[in-house]
Parts: sequence; structure tokens; C-alpha cells
Amino acid sequence: MERLGWIGYGAFGRLACGHLGAHFDLVVHDAEPSRHASASLEEVAACKRIVIAAPVQAIGDVAHALAPLIQPGTRIYDVGSVKLLPLEAMREALPAHCEIIGTHPLFGPQSAVKGLKGLPIVLCPLNGLDVSCETDFLSNRLGLEVHLSDAETHDKTMALVQGLTHMVSKVIADIEAAPAPYTTRSFDLLMEAAGLVAQDSDALFKAIEKLNPYSEDLRNRFFDSVKALSDRLET
Repeated sequence: MERLGWIGYGAFGRLACGHLGAHFDLVVHDAEPSRHASASLEEVAACKRIVIAAPVQAIGDVAHALAPLIQPGTRIYDVGSVKLLPLEAMREALPAHCEIIGTHPLFGPQSAVKGLKGLPIVLCPLNGLDVSCETDFLSNRLGLEVHLSDAETHDKTMALVQGLTHMVSKVIADIEAAPAPYTTRSFDLLMEAAGLVAQDSDALFKAIEKLNPYSEDLRNRFFDSVKALSDRLET
């Protein structure tokens, strides 16, 4: 099987490697080595395909560390929840002979408990790279729903899809509402959404809210709307 280098063995790394292990000879590195992530950075760099599954805030540093080690023609992927910032960081850090493809799996351990089939993933290839091989593997082997996009369109979309929904869900989770003896469907959906993001790391939440250049405007509009609604209730 083809060797696949993987950097970052957090919650998403464990989920992804669990599904990819049947298709690739995985070479896994993590800042905190473990039995499942014991490879050196040099061993990962010897692979022709490498996935950086570090937090968005660390992708530039990882790319800098990889830069002097990787072979010409290596394909580098990230799995960050925003795309403009990490793609620019990788483009600046990595040598020109690398091929860079941003990806964003729109799922995590909580939303993939029943498997990957039908779950969405976005690919943002740089410089018009042909990603037909990736698209075929992700859709036909893993059963994912593949979307192609540019980084700007992705981030504009995610400001609404993730930025707004994660913020609302975090607020609901923080309220810690007591279990209700009977509910409505709308309440159940709100609590389900809150449950899906309850275990997300603070680094992921900050990446969604602070590192997407389009999230701030939407967030301010949301808070303005909440204030206006509060003012209406006072009249």
C-alpha cells in the first residue's frame, strides 16, 4: 500500500487514521509520541503524500519544519476549518516543488459515530491542481460527499455554516439547561447541535471564530440582533 504521512494525532487524527489504515501504510507523527504516533518528522517527510492535522494556529510552524525535508512533487494536505490562512502559511513555508491541497472535513468524532458515508468534505487545491485522484478515493472508497472550492468561497461559507452555528451552540451548551420531561422538536435540534460541538477544543473554536476573516462581521451582526431583540422585550 502507498505510504501516507500524517502529522497530528488528536481527536480528528485518531478518527481519520482509523478509517485510512485499511487503505494506506500510515506513518504517523505527533508532538507527544505514542504507540500509534511514533514516527519521526523525517520518516513522515519521506512519504509522497502528507497530511497536516495540527491546529490551524500551528500549521505554518509544521510546514516550516517539513520544508527542508520533503521530496519534490510531494502533495501536502491540511484539514483545517478555515482555508485562506493555512493555505497562505503553507505556500510561504513550503518549497515551490510541493503540491498543496487544502481540505476541510465537515465532520468530527461526534458527527461520524455511525461512519463516514455521506458526510461532506471540501477540497481547495492551489494553482489548479488536478484532484481527480483524491475525489475518486474520498467518494468511492470512503463514501464522502466531495465539494471543490476556492479558499475565499470556503471561508465566506464557513463564517455562516460554522461560525454562527458553533457560537450559538456553545452558548446553549454553557447554559447547562436541566433535562426536560417533555420537549419540542426545535428544542431537540438545538440540544443536538450543542452536543455536537460540546467536545470541540478551544483551539478549534477560536480558529472558526477568529481566524476566518469573514466571521467577525457576521458575529457582530448576530450580537447586534440579540441586543435589538433584548431591547424589544424591554418595551
